[in-house]
Amino acid sequence: MTPKSGVFLGGSCITAIAAVGSVFELSSGLPQLGYGLTSVILAISVPLAIVFFLAAVKDTRANQ
Repeated sequence: MTPKSGVFLGGSCITAIAAVGSVFELSSGLPQLGYGLTSVILAISVPLAIVFFLAAVKDTRANQ
């Protein structure tokens, strides 16, 4: 694993945590940041987590 793939993997973890937190906030009934902003965070963080994860895997495979 290279430092670059580690950064990608860390970004994937952070965005996945943001997505899970947004789901819990929306399911609680009263999100602290409001429905709009929490929904935007969720909509951005899910695809971004996938992109970061795939970039980490691609970089690791390229440097083996």
